[in-house]
Amino acid sequence: MSGRARLALCSYAATLMAAGALLPLVDPAGWMLQAAFLLALQSGVGALARRVPLAGALTIGVQALVTLLALTVVFVREAAILWLIPGPEAFARFGDLFAAGYDDVSRYAIPAPATDGIRLMLIGGVLVIGLAVDALAVTYRSAAPAGLPLLALYTVAAGLSDGGAGWLWFLLGASGYLLLLLAEGRDRLSQWGRVFGGPPPNRARPGGPLESGGAAHAPVRTGRRIGVVALGVALVVPAALPALDGGLFDGTGSGPGRGGSGGGTISAVNPLVSLQDSLNQPQDREVLRYRTNAPDTQGMYLRIVALDRFDGTAWRSSERKVQGVPDRLPEPDGLSPAVGVTEIKTNLSAAGSYKQSWLPMPYPATKVAIGGRWRFEPAGRTLVGDRGQTTGGVQYSVNSLVIRPTREQLAQAMAPPSELKREYTQVPDVLPESVEETALRVTKGSANDFERATKLQEWFAEDGGFTYNTQVRSGTGVAAISRFLKQKEGFCVHFSFSMAAMARTLGIPARVAVGFTPGSPQSDGTMSVGLRDAHAWPELYFEGVGWTRFEPTPTRGSVPEYAQEQAPSGGATDPARPEAGDTAEPSAQPVAPDTCPEHERRLGECGAAAPRDIEPETDAGFPWQAVLLTVLGVVAVLVLLLLPLLWRITTRTRRLSVAGQAPPKSGRKGSGAVDPVGDGAPAPAGAGSVAPLDDPAGTLAVWQEITDTAWDLGILPDESQTPRKAAARIVRLGKLTDEPAAAMHRTARALEQVLYAPVPRPATGLADDAHLIRAGLREGVNRRTRLRALLLPRSSVRVIWALSSRWESLRPRFALPDWLTRFPRPTRQRG
Repeated sequence: MSGRARLALCSYAATLMAAGALLPLVDPAGWMLQAAFLLALQSGVGALARRVPLAGALTIGVQALVTLLALTVVFVREAAILWLIPGPEAFARFGDLFAAGYDDVSRYAIPAPATDGIRLMLIGGVLVIGLAVDALAVTYRSAAPAGLPLLALYTVAAGLSDGGAGWLWFLLGASGYLLLLLAEGRDRLSQWGRVFGGPPPNRARPGGPLESGGAAHAPVRTGRRIGVVALGVALVVPAALPALDGGLFDGTGSGPGRGGSGGGTISAVNPLVSLQDSLNQPQDREVLRYRTNAPDTQGMYLRIVALDRFDGTAWRSSERKVQGVPDRLPEPDGLSPAVGVTEIKTNLSAAGSYKQSWLPMPYPATKVAIGGRWRFEPAGRTLVGDRGQTTGGVQYSVNSLVIRPTREQLAQAMAPPSELKREYTQVPDVLPESVEETALRVTKGSANDFERATKLQEWFAEDGGFTYNTQVRSGTGVAAISRFLKQKEGFCVHFSFSMAAMARTLGIPARVAVGFTPGSPQSDGTMSVGLRDAHAWPELYFEGVGWTRFEPTPTRGSVPEYAQEQAPSGGATDPARPEAGDTAEPSAQPVAPDTCPEHERRLGECGAAAPRDIEPETDAGFPWQAVLLTVLGVVAVLVLLLLPLLWRITTRTRRLSVAGQAPPKSGRKGSGAVDPVGDGAPAPAGAGSVAPLDDPAGTLAVWQEITDTAWDLGILPDESQTPRKAAARIVRLGKLTDEPAAAMHRTARALEQVLYAPVPRPATGLADDAHLIRAGLREGVNRRTRLRALLLPRSSVRVIWALSSRWESLRPRFALPDWLTRFPRPTRQRG
């Protein structure tokens, strides 16, 4: 193996070893196999380009082009031309994937699911680093700076994992870099010939470029030892300094998602950041419009997400596994068949300006028909957008259940499962004792958890003296809860979070739901939901019923029938209604279109479209168009791959057909190189400095064909030799015997007649001699060499040389740099 080939192999291995630090970030790790294959393709293209050889900058350009084509086929082939060539649509799709990947990185915990956006960022990043390492270490033979891009891979992994990239990954990447340095050192030493460090131990093999054993390997061994010692120091020193927290051995850490249970998780999210701003908007804005067959929309809350983790600073959504949206969502947790339910259907339409990742739905949903990229989170029964998917302008249909438990069923609920109770009754240690004391005081005398829950709701909504006010300071931590219980003024965030926290102190599983109240009815039978309908409410768990909504916020929403105070026996009373006043209405009418901002009106994002029924996509029949495009793309790729073969066959046929034509009767002297077939090839070997007296094109074409055939089979042309010496060289290196050898010498004598004789005597049968020589050369090589000569003939580089000659003529006119017009050719090759 040549020194440069060894460097290329070590460069590939070092990049993959450094990329191993990214493996813990994503689950599953199948993306690494794709990255390894594409990186091998990139390295192979670089090796072929250097074998041609091409200039360094052009080699890198060819590798970058092939890398782009490969990424196009893997990620955006639907948007590419012929599924291969990236156009404007493909580049736009790349941008969308990068944006989605960036969003996924910030959304998912580690290990994150291997979404298309994340896979593109990982594989694309590895390929970019691989190209930089290959360019520095192999193309420009400078391995030391190649450590910087390798270090970048580990740095990215350590940064995304909050400093938790294991020391084993660092060791693996550093070993790859050390391997690359050793390969470069061996290559450099081999160019100096034998190393004089003492007498070689094996005197039967003197003068080798690098003798095995003994002192000849002293520099290599010394460099190896230095590298190992430096690597050991880099690993041991951080471990010996306890003051350096978060070092290589800090495997536990405290970052989000550390030590999670696997991929496909969604990280903690707090959707309440803009809830107070939405409630305080000077003008209401429509975000949703829906139509439902529910007999009563009073309880049609549109739920976005459930916040189930209270750490003392805020309520957040836990890191949960997500999955594809099933055709039918699983049954709600804890719901007993004895509880009355009614299934309803709701068609919803989101405004174009309402863009967020969580899908508002009635709870509990049983079936969702929606287009786009959505994933299902089973614990919270929510849908979250994947790869940049948002609610902006989407239309969807949701089947959901209206659950009608009786007060007796709730009062007689059994104890919840121990695991569920343990998770949903956790409260932080910093929660003031006054919160639990208040909860016990308010619920004193209650016989069961349902009575405790209703008493908490009544205390917040009616008896506790609380006032609804959206202008107070927001907050969801223990300090905000304590302040709210003292000042008794706040909005839905304070009421819902405080009731959920107090319920947990009483041993009742609780969480907080965020979404919208039902909205306002419209004249066309639809319901309009605006920004001011944003709301938060507590959900408490009762075995047999499941997660149950309560409404502690006064003047907002509606109290469920099962949670209302029982009517006295003397007669029926009206259900609880919001108090009169400016804040008693669920929502003001949506803003008229003329109040929509001008830039959103131009984008058509003012208000939601009329909701319509969305059905799952049906089979559109056999995809003839897709099949046709696929076939055309495959044919185009095959033609592209077979272009060298087709060019070689065409050139051989043209050259040998010239040999069968009648020679000209006279010739004249010239001073330029001969191009017998017009393919940009230089003059035949031995003709570089002698002008022909006569030019029988057939003889020159046959000689050119024989030279290229030998080149394709591994015998490089040598333009410095005479025809006779060149023929002897081909006979010797090609192991020609008998008739093929005689034919080779006959062709050389015929060429000498053309080049040197005052009156050339044209020879006959040269085309047959060319076929005979080609058969002899092919017999002297193995099957792999013959296959390479057929599919990737080396002589096809003459096409590039021809283009180079024309391109070089443009340099004086446009002042192009030398590296753009320099295409090296193999000259003065020795056999």
